[in-house]
Amino acid sequence: MKGLEEAAEPPLRVYLLGAHSTGKTTLARRIAAVFGLTIVTEVARTVLAESSTTLPALRIDLDRTKAYQMEVAKRQVIAENVAGPRFVSDRACDNLAYAALHTTALREILQELDVEKYMQRLRGPHAAVFFVRPHPSLVKVDGTRTVDWDEILQLDGMIRWLLEAHDVNYVSLSTPSMVDRWRTVLAVLETRR
Repeated sequence: MKGLEEAAEPPLRVYLLGAHSTGKTTLARRIAAVFGLTIVTEVARTVLAESSTTLPALRIDLDRTKAYQMEVAKRQVIAENVAGPRFVSDRACDNLAYAALHTTALREILQELDVEKYMQRLRGPHAAVFFVRPHPSLVKVDGTRTVDWDEILQLDGMIRWLLEAHDVNYVSLSTPSMVDRWRTVLAVLETRR
């Protein structure tokens, strides 16, 4: 009767937001494994690979950057919809901070995405939002993004503004200790099992 057990599980959507090199993917994998959630992986790298370019090349062409960021936003929503009612998202809407930093088309992207409708997901009763904060000890070269600390801090600030401006309740994970981060996540999510 495994199917009935799965059907009885309450919806749970876990969103991890933060700049790159903050440990979101590590947390997402752990949350998915422990809570039996589908993981919605970062779609930005897939979209980038399909575009047959690099981020530095993309960023000097505002039209291509706009198209790229628009596609990333759309695919994130699609990936979450496909995942169903129980998932952990390695990204969520934080690509909007990247769009604000690297394109002049943020308004168009926000309108196309219907950002208010998306933010309702993050404010929903079955959502748990974790804002994963940067720390210099966590920054590592990943082969795709830059490791410019000032850029990471700018993105962090924009993501925080996005959450605050849309009245999203979130738990801030500021410590660089993965053990302490995990304890906080576990304490929050245990109440939702």
